Amino acid sequence: MKSKMIRLAALALICFAPGAIRAQTAPDAQIQRGKYLVENVALCAECHTPRDAKGQLDHSQWLQGNLIDFKPDHPMDYAAVAPPIAGLPGFTDEKAVTFLETGIDLTGKRAMWPMPQFRFNHDDAVAVVAYLRSLKP
Repeated sequence: MKSKMIRLAALALICFAPGAIRAQTAPDAQIQRGKYLVENVALCAECHTPRDAKGQLDHSQWLQGNLIDFKPDHPMDYAAVAPPIAGLPGFTDEKAVTFLETGIDLTGKRAMWPMPQFRFNHDDAVAVVAYLRSLKP
């Protein structure tokens, strides 16, 4: 009986330990997923990071906001500034996730052109928020 209980306990450790380990590393994995989405999928830096004299993204001002240097070719409302998103100033996590899932900004309107109307799934939106929060404002 005692050896059976030891085997069950060992089995439980084997089954549940990986989940416990994942739970401890989830924030890092989530931040890395968010970084991948921000830098390689959504390409946020293209608008939200200034460029240096050679036209390269200025990594010392990563996602710190930038003037948008192009305009639509016909009359329409558009954003002339890409605000800073490092640290997500002005956003609660909930509002930021909602924005990334729906495209609805803090004013309750759709984001202005040229901001894409993202439709991230919930897990990806949470990962993007985790990454942006990890950056210094």
